Amino acid sequence: MRETFIDTTTAILDEDPRTALVVADISAASFTAARRRHPDRVFNVGIREQLMAGVGGGLALTGMRPYLHSYAPFLIDRAYEQIKLDLGHQETGAVLVSIGASYDAAAEGYTHQSPGDVALLDTLDGWTVHVPGHRDEVAALLRAAARHDDRVYVRLSTQENAHAHPDAGGLRVLRRGGPLVVAVGPMLDPVLEATLGMDVTVAYTNTPRPLDTDGLRALVEGEVVVVEPYLAGTSAHLVGQALNGMPHRALHLGVGRAEVRRYGDWRDHARAHGLDPAGLRRSISAFLL
Repeated sequence: MRETFIDTTTAILDEDPRTALVVADISAASFTAARRRHPDRVFNVGIREQLMAGVGGGLALTGMRPYLHSYAPFLIDRAYEQIKLDLGHQETGAVLVSIGASYDAAAEGYTHQSPGDVALLDTLDGWTVHVPGHRDEVAALLRAAARHDDRVYVRLSTQENAHAHPDAGGLRVLRRGGPLVVAVGPMLDPVLEATLGMDVTVAYTNTPRPLDTDGLRALVEGEVVVVEPYLAGTSAHLVGQALNGMPHRALHLGVGRAEVRRYGDWRDHARAHGLDPAGLRRSISAFLL
């Protein structure tokens, strides 16, 4: 997905003189040629992510469409106050594109992990959040974001599904059956494997914000399981609001709050948090008993 982001953003910079890119060392070398061609629109501010957000807000105030990029904990967690003020308070927009996700860079330690990024953005108004599940979903999301001035977060990941579903902005049903299981982004394949042979409906989305409330209400008939690749329960409040007045039970699966201190790789962390197919099957089966 990272390579798709680099290729697509480079092309957008060449095609649209309104777009700009601000990085904080991460991936800077991959944009060397773009920086030579567009020195007035491609900036590397060094390891100063708060400044990156501030520069992005300033560019947006001049009418430009800035893309900001780094690891999720640096882009969202570290620069949260500047995102809140320099984008939200100033009512400007930008496209924030992260790598690393919750634990892609597990070997780098907790500094490079951000399971709480989407939950942080949920405290702010007006954010669209894309969580693509395949590299072939990324380019269209980035190009669509260039055509408006809203605030957009694109959360890229090393983990990806076997197949792309580029039309999954709302809830797309991939398997029909009984209780609803919603898989967000790269959680689709683990969910499909985990629920093989179970009487459930599986729906997929790569755009959890705004939540497809109409689609959710149409599909829920009693039980709903939401599987997200970030902090467990991040969407619980939105699901509850969407299903207000409808009798239902909900299970929210995602990354746990306890830090996994054995670094390993992303697969080890998925198992530790019960987000591998075996762990998901245990949790979903127990809930639906």
